[in-house]
Amino acid sequence: MVIGGGQAGLATGFYLRRAGLVPGEDFVILDAAEQPGGAWAQMWPTLRTFSPTQHSSLPGWMMPAGTADSGYPLAAHVVDYLTRYEERYQLSVLRGVRVSSVQYGYRGRLVVSTAHGDWIAEHIVSATGTWSRPFVPTYPGHFGGRQLHKAQYRQASDFAGERVMIVGGGNSAAQILAEVSEVADTTWVTLRPPRFLPDDVDGRALFEIATNRRRTREAGGPDTGGVAGLGDIVMVDSVRAARDRDALHARGPFDRLTEQGARWPDRTHLTVDTIIWCTGFRPALHHLAPLGLRGPNGLIAAEGTQAVKEPRLHLVGYGDWTGPASATLIGVGQTARALAAEITAAL
Repeated sequence: MVIGGGQAGLATGFYLRRAGLVPGEDFVILDAAEQPGGAWAQMWPTLRTFSPTQHSSLPGWMMPAGTADSGYPLAAHVVDYLTRYEERYQLSVLRGVRVSSVQYGYRGRLVVSTAHGDWIAEHIVSATGTWSRPFVPTYPGHFGGRQLHKAQYRQASDFAGERVMIVGGGNSAAQILAEVSEVADTTWVTLRPPRFLPDDVDGRALFEIATNRRRTREAGGPDTGGVAGLGDIVMVDSVRAARDRDALHARGPFDRLTEQGARWPDRTHLTVDTIIWCTGFRPALHHLAPLGLRGPNGLIAAEGTQAVKEPRLHLVGYGDWTGPASATLIGVGQTARALAAEITAAL
């Protein structure tokens, strides 16, 4: 049973199918959404991947070209690709089926409960991602204006003429800032000064560097530091344009919210109409709670993708703790291949 039909679930299905398992018979992919595309179907239309088209592909089939902005695909292009990928490999995803829980049944069997009935599986792959659990940090005080997480963001024109504070130092924050700053008075707040990658470095290069670091460490070599020394933000066209008009300045973190905005430790105050939180997500693991596997940090201890306390459970696509770059299009294939090999060997 594969829970989640986004990019991680599809990559897993590809390798299970290639190993000889029949979709819909030997394994089933369940997805809560009515339409394909995973989290990409819920993202704002102007969001772009931070890897070029040819390096944003799942295993087996390269993402077709056809987007502008130097070939960095828009969210809709990714949704179309994932839809066609699912059809191409006949993965038979059952849609509109939300898993409420995974629990132990008779003689320790793994029971997957849904509104459409219960399933019993010998192995379970949880690939539910993080998009359904947006994270907003807690601050003292109260802000009386509009607040939204980037998961709710849709278009810059919604903020025309406003004073907008964008909180977060990653790629999404930079892309949202780049477009909102064209129509609004924006302030960018980050925990530390944003680090911009060289213009010729993108997600493909980051994945290769991270992969080489992992291989070196596994071989007993020194830790090269990976991508940490390069930077965090990929300079896609919109972000470069914002840099050219001098809109990429950030200030350090505030210490409390106020009715009108935010206050900094030096007692300076900023008045804003809207706060956009680009502060990340948490893994969607609520369906696994009955198994009692989560540790003090909220995560499930795993060796590779395999849960330490329940080897019949695998996790993929949540971040580096379930495989290097496994939350990315280009990175999840490597993890899914190893996961599928472990499962088919056990079967």
